[in-house]
Amino acid sequence: MMTKSWNNVTGEFSDKQRRYKNMYLEICEVYDKALELSLFSSAVDPYEIYFSYGNFYGIIYLDKESAVKKYETVKKELELEYRQNNDPTETFINEFAEKHGVSLPNDIFFDFPL
Repeated sequence: MMTKSWNNVTGEFSDKQRRYKNMYLEICEVYDKALELSLFSSAVDPYEIYFSYGNFYGIIYLDKESAVKKYETVKKELELEYRQNNDPTETFINEFAEKHGVSLPNDIFFDFPL
C-alpha cells in the first residue's frame, strides 16, 4: 500500500512562471493529485494562499508574519478532510471558508484588465 503524501512541485515552474504581477510563488504542493496548495509572497501586496480541492477553491489573504503558520494549518485541514471524505463536504466548505476568510477574486484564473 502506497502512503499518500504532499509533493512539492514548485520546481516544475520556471522562475518566470513563478512571478505574477507583484506576486512570487514560494511553494506549490500537491496531495494525491486531488489537493493543490500554493503560497505567494509580495513586497507590496498581502501574501496569498491559493488552494484547490475538488469543486472548492479560493484565495486566503494574509500578512507576511502569519503566512507560513497559516499555510501549514490550511494544509493539515485540507488533508484531514480529504482523508475522511475524498470530496469536500458542504459543512467543511462553509466552516473552512468562514474560518479562513476565503475569497474568490475575479482574476483567480484570468487576468482581466480594469
